[in-house]
Amino acid sequence: MSAPAASAAPPAAAPRTAPARCEPRRLRLDNGLRVVVTEDHDAPAVAVAVTYDVGFRSEPEGSSGFAHLFEHLMFEGSARVGRGQHAQLVQASGGVFNGTTHRDHTAYYQVVPAEALERVLFLEADRMRAPRITEETLAHQIAVVREEVRRNISGRPYGGFPWVQLPPAVFTTFANTHNGYGDLADLEASRPDDFAAFFDTYYAPGNAVLTVVGAVDADACLELVDRHFGPLPARPVPRRPDFGEPAPAADRLDTLPVAGLPLPALALGLPLPDPVADPDRYLAATVLGALLGDGENSLLHRTAVRERRLATFVHAGAGLTGVPWEARDPDVFVIRAMTPTEQTADAIGDAAFEALGRLAQDGPDPAALARAAARLATEQYLALDRVGSRARAHGRFELHHGDAALADRLPGRLPRTTPQQIAEAAAALAGRPRRGVLLCPAPHHGGRG
Repeated sequence: MSAPAASAAPPAAAPRTAPARCEPRRLRLDNGLRVVVTEDHDAPAVAVAVTYDVGFRSEPEGSSGFAHLFEHLMFEGSARVGRGQHAQLVQASGGVFNGTTHRDHTAYYQVVPAEALERVLFLEADRMRAPRITEETLAHQIAVVREEVRRNISGRPYGGFPWVQLPPAVFTTFANTHNGYGDLADLEASRPDDFAAFFDTYYAPGNAVLTVVGAVDADACLELVDRHFGPLPARPVPRRPDFGEPAPAADRLDTLPVAGLPLPALALGLPLPDPVADPDRYLAATVLGALLGDGENSLLHRTAVRERRLATFVHAGAGLTGVPWEARDPDVFVIRAMTPTEQTADAIGDAAFEALGRLAQDGPDPAALARAAARLATEQYLALDRVGSRARAHGRFELHHGDAALADRLPGRLPRTTPQQIAEAAAALAGRPRRGVLLCPAPHHGGRG
């Protein structure tokens, strides 16, 4: 056989053209764990999130603060990982990590270089198997939470506003009115066995969703998931309680004096449609929030701040914490403002309901609606561009809606919101009782030392 001519170049290898974005791959392991893997080759990184179907609404009276404290305990080590090693191993890989507690879920996530995927899967599987819960770790994390409350809530004039102060004025049940930090007395009275029981109840594989987003091969990733999570034994999954509330029948404004408060702050909470049972109406309410009170071009800013000078700041939006689609029903549409004096609080409420009434009767200006929807869509697309945010969103939407990909589709639906949908959303909110909370400066009592 003659040798090929020296000038003959070998054929060029076809470049690998992995899609930058792929549809999520979903499966359920034999132990009940739901798994969602999404290839995203925009960057050589991968995010792993585990979202458990337990938030602080799940806590019974006497166990308030358990969900949030447990988020801390899950970083205290596990069956084969020593105390503090979870963080060390993620950081040694060049990654970042965190955990977050919400009303209806608790999420843990890591973002690491793609080659560190299996390390993170091992870490998450090991603490799903058995976290370290001892008198020492419990005491340490209660002290951490006590300092977190001081730093974020009691030590700041507007600490936790409005998600801590508003629920008791809007809701009636313990599940919906207490905040995620809970009562420190409940935590201090707890023992390791109490948290072991909490783990056994809520941290079963069948009560969780594992999401992976990033530069991975989906088939190879699913094999790794099965290797690390498949051996975990199945455990019973708790039935989710109904957290529904009776419709409020009357106006209510709670006034809370706060020492050192520079200006009064008002928050009103109006019940929203069920985001799971009625997602179209909930989505319209999110666009209504952007149109009504998000930014200096919004209706409320123009009327309450620029024209009438009733407020120095005003904002409106769907979701108690300012993030729509973060919780199941019940959720609230929040209107909040900073006011020059306590006496302007009623006038701000009047301005807000007046604006809702005009939108209900006349509908929005189409150009203003298009701008608001486009701005909201852009914000959501930007969040989904980060693999960590996308992995957490996939976990939340798979858990709450049974559809991880809904997180990816929602931004594209926002610009299709019609003026009629906005008018209907405004009419629904305008017909609600006015319920909220007003923080006001506490009287200063001088005296001789």
